[in-house]
Amino acid sequence: MGLKVYIVEDNPVIRENLVDTLQELADAETVGVAATEKEGVNWLTSHLPEWDLAIVDLFLQQGTGLGVVEACKDRPDDKKVVVFSNYATNDVRDRCVQMGVDKFFDKSREIDALIDYCIEISEQ
Repeated sequence: MGLKVYIVEDNPVIRENLVDTLQELADAETVGVAATEKEGVNWLTSHLPEWDLAIVDLFLQQGTGLGVVEACKDRPDDKKVVVFSNYATNDVRDRCVQMGVDKFFDKSREIDALIDYCIEISEQ
């Protein structure tokens, strides 16, 4: 497996489908998952060598994906953070970019673009 992915997503169906899709289409290994902001922040900040890409939803069981993004703002350049959310307004996209996300993907329309991005960064 090439790319090591950590997923912060509270919907178990979406999470499981994403894990399977990333493994099958992008040769990515999911190294962990979280359903809350606290779980995501704690794992991502204390396991830096263990992940390459964090995929973060904005709405979580507790807290928000914005808190996860904020906690990762000082990450090394080789660690990528993307938001994968249904709440893809221009204002939200802009806010996420200002907070330091590498990319923003709309769950309902941009799963292929997310997969392509995963393949692209795994080849770097």
